[in-house]
Amino acid sequence: MLNKITIIGVGLIGGSLAKAIKANKLANIVCGYGRDQSRLENAKKGNIIDELSTVMGDAVKGADIVVIATPVGAFQQILEEINPLISGQVIITDVGSTKTNIVKIVNDVLGGKSERFIPAHPIAGKEKSGFEASVSDLFEDKKVIITPLEGNAPESIKIIHEMWSSAGAEVDYMSPESHDELLGMTSHLPHMLAFSLVNYLVSQNPTASIYAGGGFKDFSRIASGDAVMWRDICLQNNDQIINHLKGYQATLNDLIDAIDEDNSEKLEMLFTTAKNTRDSWVG
Repeated sequence: MLNKITIIGVGLIGGSLAKAIKANKLANIVCGYGRDQSRLENAKKGNIIDELSTVMGDAVKGADIVVIATPVGAFQQILEEINPLISGQVIITDVGSTKTNIVKIVNDVLGGKSERFIPAHPIAGKEKSGFEASVSDLFEDKKVIITPLEGNAPESIKIIHEMWSSAGAEVDYMSPESHDELLGMTSHLPHMLAFSLVNYLVSQNPTASIYAGGGFKDFSRIASGDAVMWRDICLQNNDQIINHLKGYQATLNDLIDAIDEDNSEKLEMLFTTAKNTRDSWVG
């Protein structure tokens, strides 16, 4: 068992990880760091964390693992704060939804200490944010992608792997670039579509949602995601998101042409292909 794991940013993901760590007895102490003292106190009262601090030095002191669980736009500032505090064998990791740009920031800020950073991304979440929505089983049967850096010690990678597998996750490995391309399609693109759909509906008819059925609600559910987090993801993974939006736009143009041309055969083929593909995914 580890002695202390510090989580920087006790929100949905950070709070759920804290609960999983405590439930599986992975560490003696789970410390939460943030800038809002009252929220940290509420998280402690809810038994999500054992200790709290609004002082970075106190939060990371004596930690075996430091998990950065903030929006990716805050990473550089956090790493700059952590850098002079890194000592002993502490491992730093994250839960960020982008990787290529984060790795660049890590190398720029930490320099020779970058080998202490193990990039990771749990592919799990909810449309709600904050530790109030956190659950200990959020990561069960979910994928976690680790994108190791050159110089990472195998033992350090193993510790982060075991932290996530103990939380119920299935751990995979890939390069930061492969991660960002893949998640650009499977996560970032769908969120862009959901945000755009809701904004389009409101712009066309502000009261139309009264008549929205289950399909619209299912499709637009993820538009309730945290706006700051998704702003940062767009700025961090902009090339991949733009590339996939353009690719998706091309498929919409094909659909428009098929409808405009009354091409029933093509329409049925498009819909049948999509149905069969999704049915094969969900069993």
